Amino acid sequence: MGRRLIRGLSGAAVFLVSVTLLSVRHRGAQETSGYPGLRERMLENPERRTHEGPEDSKEGGGTGQRDLQVHSLDKYKTEGNLTLGDVFVAVKTTKRFHQSRMELLLDTWISRAREQTYVFTDEEDDALKRRMGDHVVFTNCSTEHSHSALSCKMAAEFDAFLSSDQSWFCHLDDDNYLNPEALLKLLSSYSAMKDVYVGKPSLNRPIRASETLPNNQMKSVRFWFATGGAGFCISRKLARKMMPWASGKNFLSTSELIRLPDDCTIGYIIECKVGGQLLPNRLFHSHLENLQLIPTSDLMQQLFKTGAPVAVADLSTVKWTTAAGD
Repeated sequence: MGRRLIRGLSGAAVFLVSVTLLSVRHRGAQETSGYPGLRERMLENPERRTHEGPEDSKEGGGTGQRDLQVHSLDKYKTEGNLTLGDVFVAVKTTKRFHQSRMELLLDTWISRAREQTYVFTDEEDDALKRRMGDHVVFTNCSTEHSHSALSCKMAAEFDAFLSSDQSWFCHLDDDNYLNPEALLKLLSSYSAMKDVYVGKPSLNRPIRASETLPNNQMKSVRFWFATGGAGFCISRKLARKMMPWASGKNFLSTSELIRLPDDCTIGYIIECKVGGQLLPNRLFHSHLENLQLIPTSDLMQQLFKTGAPVAVADLSTVKWTTAAGD
């Protein structure tokens, strides 16, 4: 009788452990279903990415650039209280969108975060200057939607942040709608004293590029990047490490090495030069997504939404009190 009871209890214990493991595995599969490479790497060797050093990343073709990793927030945990005043919000725009897009942003979320927000554009505009004062930066960059023009503005944003005393750099496009309080809540989960690069990749795989080397040589590199259309944020500590490739004219030179746009260049510098990594977050949203797929009950938790003026206008009518008021 005693032996049967012991065997029965042992069997029950094994069953419960098995159910628990299956439950954990199911949740992990759900969390990583959007990034196949991420899921495969987690199942293969969950610690491998965190143990790689900068030299592995600099090679560009190593395993460090193949798959995203989910890391415990303990590694990036913040210390102290973060305020909106610690965040430098850069909005990239162009003259032809000053009225159609910027007016909407100025009337909605920028009015809630004006002191933290700086607008970077290519041509002077008295009306915009009156509304933003010294928080509008006329970059003299080209008005073209080219790699060099986009990188020119990103370089101006990056240098302006480095000249400030804020702890976080967050980039947005002029068709992004920002939820300032949700952004603050997210950044409070991290420390600006850690290497943090958070955003949303537009691809479910790392992008491949060819890096130009001396003597007309080329090197294949692979890396993850956060799409600028969804917005992204970088900690000051990481930004300072990026300076040799991103400050001043260096950003344009680096962009020319891989012949890719500004957001790709940011990812390239962080993953291939500095040895950092993208931390994917699904609270960022780009024009590649459909707003209707986000449950209304979840809107107040989202950070950025993009999609040209129509999407921005739609969001401004939502009862999103943390960003646009009643």
